[in-house]
Amino acid sequence: MNKKLAAALSGGAVLVLALTGCTSDEGNPELDAWAKQVCDAVPAQNAKISAAYVAITKAAKDTTSTPKELQQADAKAFQDLADGYKARASLIGNAGAPPGVEKGAQVQKDVVKKLTALSAAYADLKKQVDGLNTKDQGKFASGLKDVSAEMKQVETQRKSAITALKKLESGDTKKALTSQEGCKAAASASSSAAATDS
Repeated sequence: MNKKLAAALSGGAVLVLALTGCTSDEGNPELDAWAKQVCDAVPAQNAKISAAYVAITKAAKDTTSTPKELQQADAKAFQDLADGYKARASLIGNAGAPPGVEKGAQVQKDVVKKLTALSAAYADLKKQVDGLNTKDQGKFASGLKDVSAEMKQVETQRKSAITALKKLESGDTKKALTSQEGCKAAASASSSAAATDS
């Protein structure tokens, strides 16, 4: 995979809750309970997703590993991304609509739909990588180019999922999420990762 692809992946790689430091003054107990349910699982999910993007970026820059080793690294990373986004979709799906939020159910369903589609797209990339010919260097390189082209399409889906997630994480919902320790930890880890990447 090429350096442009690696750069695209490392820039804003994780669907992190877009958090600020503000907290809710007059909290809605139901919304706070919903936010806690969502935030408790976020650090573990983000760690898995972040590690997978790091692995893909590392493989994209790798010039010493064999095609088989690169194939295995990419396949594992794509599987982890598929699993991570599926877990995020399930979490938000199981949490239900944020209580007392206008159009909350509609926005929540949109997030679940887009995260599920993103998970499926990464699962497809994993299958594509599994099918690469690792015995022929030329065919392997050509196959990686196809994977790279496919990843650009997946990047569009990822941006769409981020937009939907940010819509869910706005207004009162954002305030409820920012007061939860799990989301604070995820935001802090994300900021550290971004600083390391740049």
